[in-house]
This record gives sequence, structure tokens and C-alpha cells, in this order.
Amino acid sequence: MPQDMPPAGGYTQVQYKRNIPVRGFSPMVYLAGMVGAVTYGMYKYYYSSREMHELGREKIWGRLHILPLLQAEEDRDQARRYYADKAREQELLGSENRVYHSDRFVRPTFAYTPSKVTEE
Repeated sequence: MPQDMPPAGGYTQVQYKRNIPVRGFSPMVYLAGMVGAVTYGMYKYYYSSREMHELGREKIWGRLHILPLLQAEEDRDQARRYYADKAREQELLGSENRVYHSDRFVRPTFAYTPSKVTEE
């Protein structure tokens, strides 16, 4: 019996691979993009943190320079309250009771004393 032989020129090629086109960028492009984004973010963070530090320093110096003005305003308010209390005392008592033995202004001190709480 004669044996079957391949046709002249051979059989047609069997396609066993998938021919899917490559889509998107290569992984190196994505990696380079991520490195660039992180580098840019760190750059912006570094300069913004320096700016925030500078603004904080400016705020502290501004408060330090305005402190004498605020202290003078508080002193005027304390003196006004003191002399108003003296006038009210003069009106109510009719005489001036001297607490201190000088005419020098002494800032009153206020101490908080909690009220007695009775335990039942």
C-alpha cells in the first residue's frame, strides 16, 4: 500500500500563537513617569515647607513686635478699672480706704479660689 506523502511545497502553517497588538506604553515609560511625578511632588513639598516655615517665623516676629502695644493697652485698661473701682468705692463709702501705704499704682492680682463643695 502506498504511503501518503505531504503535498508538494508542504502543508500550510498552523497558527498557534495569538497575534494581539501591544497596547499602551512600555513598563519603563510608566516607571519613568512615576519617578518624575514623585520627584516633582517632593520638590513642591520641600519648597512649600520652607515657605510655611518662613510664614511661621514672620508670624512669631509680628507678635513679638506688637507685644509692647498690647501690654500698654492692657495697662491702660487695668488703670481705668482701678480708678473706676476707686470712684465707686468713694461714692459708696464716702471715704477712701487705703490698702497700700503708697500712691504708686500696683497691678491688682486675682487668684482663683474654688468654692467649697460639700460632699453629701
